[in-house]
Amino acid sequence: MPVDRRSLPQRRRRVLRALNSEARRPAAPRRRCHGGEAESCWLNRSRYRSSIMSGEMKPQQLGVTRRAIWRTWPVLCSQSQHRLPSSFRAAKKIATMSTSSLPPPTHQKKKDTVIVISGPTGAGKSRLALEVARRLGGEIVSADSVQVYRGLDVGSAKPSAQEMSLVPHHLIDILDTSDDYSAGAFFHDARRATQDVLDRGCVPVVAGGTGLYLRWYIYGKPEVPQSSMDTTLAAWSELADFRKTGQWEEAVELVVQAGDPKARGLSVNNWNRLSRSLEIIRSSGSPPSAFALPYNAFCEQHDTGLTEATFADGNCEARELDYDFFCIFLASPRIELYRSIDLRCEEMLADTGGLLSEASWLLDIGLQPRINSATSAIGYKQAMEYLLHCRQNGGESTPQEFLDFLAKFQRTSRNFAKRQLTWFRNEKIYHWVDGSQPFEALVQFVCDAYHGCSARMVPESLEMKRESCVLKSRDLKTYRSVNRVFLGDDDCSHVLNWIRRTQGQ
Repeated sequence: MPVDRRSLPQRRRRVLRALNSEARRPAAPRRRCHGGEAESCWLNRSRYRSSIMSGEMKPQQLGVTRRAIWRTWPVLCSQSQHRLPSSFRAAKKIATMSTSSLPPPTHQKKKDTVIVISGPTGAGKSRLALEVARRLGGEIVSADSVQVYRGLDVGSAKPSAQEMSLVPHHLIDILDTSDDYSAGAFFHDARRATQDVLDRGCVPVVAGGTGLYLRWYIYGKPEVPQSSMDTTLAAWSELADFRKTGQWEEAVELVVQAGDPKARGLSVNNWNRLSRSLEIIRSSGSPPSAFALPYNAFCEQHDTGLTEATFADGNCEARELDYDFFCIFLASPRIELYRSIDLRCEEMLADTGGLLSEASWLLDIGLQPRINSATSAIGYKQAMEYLLHCRQNGGESTPQEFLDFLAKFQRTSRNFAKRQLTWFRNEKIYHWVDGSQPFEALVQFVCDAYHGCSARMVPESLEMKRESCVLKSRDLKTYRSVNRVFLGDDDCSHVLNWIRRTQGQ
């Protein structure tokens, strides 16, 4: 589509006239393109332009000369919302870039393939990852923020000893519950484990649902100052009084005045994010938004493509990922997912040696709810708060109090699954598949895609539309949890008896 001259400022019209006059000059003589491309790309202008705009060929691969850039520039501008160079001098600088200033094309070796399987809690991603790793001769790298802790088995749905004997697992049971864990630590640990798996000639299968961990693992870690014990304690001490009295808005204003206006956009009572923002400001003097995020750079590169900034910087190399990531997001219809989550929560509490026993152990070793990553995890935080209430009452609890605790646990888990769906809906690298389809078909698709038997296109029978997991139907708006294990007071009696024996001391 040609550029409308009347809609452009006078200075840009002068630039456009110069470009058109240059384009009317005789074509360049035939010559071989730099990098071994066919010489017809010099004469076939339409093919050249389409290759540039589609991203199939880069300027240095085509052997771009001064005249070629001038001829292509109006096309770039017309297809990039009329983004012409800011001045004629800038356009001249772009046009005078010769092939000698561009780096020669590099013949990169084929990247190693890494399979990433994610999904909301309760979707069945661990089961899928286990079977895929078993068939491909792979090893699983856990991307779960709770499975790293020793002793937190039931609440984190940690794989059993039998499952871990079938396929080697990494990043499970590597920390004590008193330790903290961050996305930066996971990045280094997971990348190291991935390379170790590849060095042994096996297939890395990364499985988990912690969105930030996976984003940093795939795109890279931002250069944000690392946290230390001193800076963390200092930030928490500044916010301690606000948190104790529940003054969230006042705490946000403190961080805003410190230098981070984006703190107003945080979700209410997200004290961890607020404390981390204050910690970064105190340690570096800049807010978190001042540091470049590799994920944002990849998104901008994908959205803008070949722009003026790419040429002006003299850097035509696109950012590339370290591995060939094949990412699967295992989703399912929201109603089915919510029912699965509710049943899973009941099963974690039905056995007195399960989640409640692990939460009681955390209290016995001196930990309190929400003081670190382990005690802030969904399930453990609610169970610890409930058991503290029981201990204050001498180990007594009514069936209604237990059912209220169960309902809170289920509701928090469903809300977390909803946030996971929203997070991964914006991650374009993932292929969404329907977890409610036959399990064998899902496993076969992943294995075939890894071996190159398919073009990594999800079959229509297995595809899950991203929008279908977000739009609210009438059934979803009126959804109410229906217990299948704890139906009445009698079903809670064995749990209440256990609480009376163990928490009444």
